[in-house]
Amino acid sequence: MPDSAPPPIREAARPFEYGPGTLVDVFLHGLELNPARKALTSRHDNGTWRSLTAGEAAERVRNISRFLLAGDLEPGDHVAILSNTRMEWALADWACIMSGLVVVTVYPTLPADQVLYILKDSGAKAVFVEDGDQLAKVLQVHDRLEHLSRVFVIDPPEDDQVVDHAGLQVRSLDQVERAGRSGSGRDGAWAAAAAVRPEDTATLIYTSGTTAQPKGVMLSHHNLFTNTIAATMVLPITEKDKVLSWLPLSHAFERLAGHYLMWYSGAEIAYAGSVTTVARDMVETGPTFVVGVPRLYEKFYDAVMTSVQEGGAAKKIVFRAAKWVGDRRADRRLARKPVGRMLEGAYGVADRLVFRKLHERTGGRVRFFVSGAAPLSAEIARFFYAGGLVVLEGYGLTETSPVTNVNPPDDIRFGSVGPPVAGTEIRIAEDGEILIRGPQVMQGYFGRPEATREAISEDGWFHTGDIGELDGDGYLRITDRKKNILVTAAGKNIAPQPIEELIARSPYVEQVVLLGDRRKFPLALVVPSFQAYKTAFPGRPISEADMEELEEDPDLQRLMDEEVLSRVSSCARHERPKRVLLTGSQFTVEGGELTPTLKVKRRVIEQRYADRIEEVYRLVEEEAEPCA
Repeated sequence: MPDSAPPPIREAARPFEYGPGTLVDVFLHGLELNPARKALTSRHDNGTWRSLTAGEAAERVRNISRFLLAGDLEPGDHVAILSNTRMEWALADWACIMSGLVVVTVYPTLPADQVLYILKDSGAKAVFVEDGDQLAKVLQVHDRLEHLSRVFVIDPPEDDQVVDHAGLQVRSLDQVERAGRSGSGRDGAWAAAAAVRPEDTATLIYTSGTTAQPKGVMLSHHNLFTNTIAATMVLPITEKDKVLSWLPLSHAFERLAGHYLMWYSGAEIAYAGSVTTVARDMVETGPTFVVGVPRLYEKFYDAVMTSVQEGGAAKKIVFRAAKWVGDRRADRRLARKPVGRMLEGAYGVADRLVFRKLHERTGGRVRFFVSGAAPLSAEIARFFYAGGLVVLEGYGLTETSPVTNVNPPDDIRFGSVGPPVAGTEIRIAEDGEILIRGPQVMQGYFGRPEATREAISEDGWFHTGDIGELDGDGYLRITDRKKNILVTAAGKNIAPQPIEELIARSPYVEQVVLLGDRRKFPLALVVPSFQAYKTAFPGRPISEADMEELEEDPDLQRLMDEEVLSRVSSCARHERPKRVLLTGSQFTVEGGELTPTLKVKRRVIEQRYADRIEEVYRLVEEEAEPCA
């Protein structure tokens, strides 16, 4: 093949089988499946879980919709939601969809100035806020928001006492629903919904912005409708399933997989109390399907490994034997070969002694996990599979609605994100960048035509910014972000993500970032694990709040040097970090080091630790200088 020939295009094995559609179709389909089914479930303060049937949820949606269109809002206007994931988020979203309004999602973790940016850039006329804290952010900046006129509070500060504020109409969600139920507003026959067209914009989702101000991704009804249908062709979700929803609904991943897909398929959606209660809520709700990010599975894995390490010699022997049996059985099943009676019998013993405890921690009913938003370690995916828990890794971006790839349950490839979903084409550019074309590709960036033209070619290919490769069966493997690639002073390229994954597998590492662009060698900036530190040095009285004091601890430094350098021994010489820099400060969203989707802001971290980084490289240079 000549060098000028374009790379091959990998298309989905199944074509897209549905015509144009809207999220209105998704909502009505899920309602008509069975109006009496349990649809939305949430935990109350007294510890009980209460459910709405699909019919009851639809009635609440109708009441909110009536109120929204009774005032100055018109179909096509922008309405924001500033809240954590919860049942009312879903109700507000559906009410806006059925009113022909465009939903603008805002992460509740954002500070007031970033809330101001999104509300102002989007031109939102109204906003749903979760509680008094989120309301305070809006009130702090509303005088700079010329379009914003209405605020709806899900949990009002005190006994439903909400008051207008300097020309800003403030109402509780309960007031909104009561007014809608009384019949005020326009007719309740979904007249606005009937007028929604596939090409209409359904939502604006602002990208996390690791290097610049976030951009509003415009997704149409057709984008999200087709992505919902394509997901049903891979993921076998039915009315018998229950999902635990806990990731931010502000992000496209949870919105599609834990919200639209579940409603359309007739599954019950249970809403976790918070990110910190996921483990408890899994046990209490017994989900059959869980959508998560790699950190969830890493925590489960780390908890198991810590338990083994802290156990006695007998426990370690039992665990190693069970893992060996699980791996052998996994090999046979993945190769589609008979497991055999002897191996199956041994696995039964391993399950009773080891793996069943893992199932119990997840509620005991999980059929599938789905992992997205970041690469999942193949080691962890394989561990879950060997233990009888299937994690289906997928891939996508906000700009692709988001799903482009998913590992099918009957043909999993660890380390890959699977083949493209129905209707999707994938091509690898000459520089390794992944290009996507399909019905899920966004309309563009709101108010940014130049950025849109840079992202989407004239013939419809979206430039993902990710680096990857396709195998002979069309399975995609992500290697790193294009902008994350480090180039050493000698001109050698380093993809930091796989190296960070190797280091992060150490029980002594809480977080890690590989740095060293344009340097002679990379270094690893590591946040040590407090629990692991206590295990390694049990006699030292120190609290987690004092972790910053450990940055200069020579014993910890020696331990981390050994851990990190041993983990990267299989990497090419130029890829291995030659120094480990410790920090006791965790990277957080609130601290500005992480985006709301927990992606590392490398430039922020480099700037924040610039002096210490320079000191490391200076000392190495001095060590390398010959003595006079």
